[in-house]
Amino acid sequence: MVKASRKNLCIFIAPYMIIFTLFTVLPVVVSMGLSFTNFNMIQLPKFVGFANYSRLFVNDDLFITALQNTLFFAVITGPIGYILCFTFAWFINQLPVKLRAFLTLLFYAPSIAGNSFMIWLLAFSEDAYGFINAFLLNYGIIDKPVLWLTDVKYMKTVAVIVILWQSLGASFLAFIAGLQNVDRSLYEAGMMDGIKNRWQELYYITLPVMRPQLMFGAVMSITGSFGIGSVLTGLFGNPSTDYAAYTIVHHLEDYGGTRFMMGYASAIATILFLIMIGSNKLIQRLLRRIGT
Repeated sequence: MVKASRKNLCIFIAPYMIIFTLFTVLPVVVSMGLSFTNFNMIQLPKFVGFANYSRLFVNDDLFITALQNTLFFAVITGPIGYILCFTFAWFINQLPVKLRAFLTLLFYAPSIAGNSFMIWLLAFSEDAYGFINAFLLNYGIIDKPVLWLTDVKYMKTVAVIVILWQSLGASFLAFIAGLQNVDRSLYEAGMMDGIKNRWQELYYITLPVMRPQLMFGAVMSITGSFGIGSVLTGLFGNPSTDYAAYTIVHHLEDYGGTRFMMGYASAIATILFLIMIGSNKLIQRLLRRIGT
């Protein structure tokens, strides 16, 4: 009986595993292999060892700039976006069903709207007709329009605001689902065991029960924070002023999609992949300590 159920399980998951292996695992492995070659998509790959990686960290100043910008955006928007996702989900979960459904759609909508950053282009427009400039000019806070999207002093702040606004995506929905599936009897048992307020309920009951959703949300938030690129391109162009919003994704697109230096681009992709994996492992280790 057990063998039959295992066989049926293997049959059911086989299509997914085949597709996942062909279109996810295999491309990653091939990319890592190409990172040790000089490959321009015309000639056969030529093995060059660690030359691409040496060039990245020793001779490519633009990559160092992109790495610094990527880490800055990831460190700021990843944890804050993750906390915002859970905070909004927690508060919305306390509301009546109809209002909860409306607010869930309202908060989730920006993440599925491909060109939602266009709203922010209008808001941060650099002339007197931009929403923010018009407001500040009308109230005498400024005497001339601020160059939000080209002045290095403001670009990163604007980028962080927009990225956080778009961060309420899959993690937010996972947290909503996890909160609704917490067994209410656990809270009653917790009160009998000495839990006195909502914060203790959150730490000792809600978070440990939601650990799978928390893990999933961490993976999605970190992956999203390291993979930003298209939104920044839409806001600031590519390259941005003084490369202030230039990320590893932009560097990868430059060498892979424009110059067709696929070996070098694969090395960039491999570095980004390893950073994501390392960050996910670190966050998962921290989350395992919750409630213990």
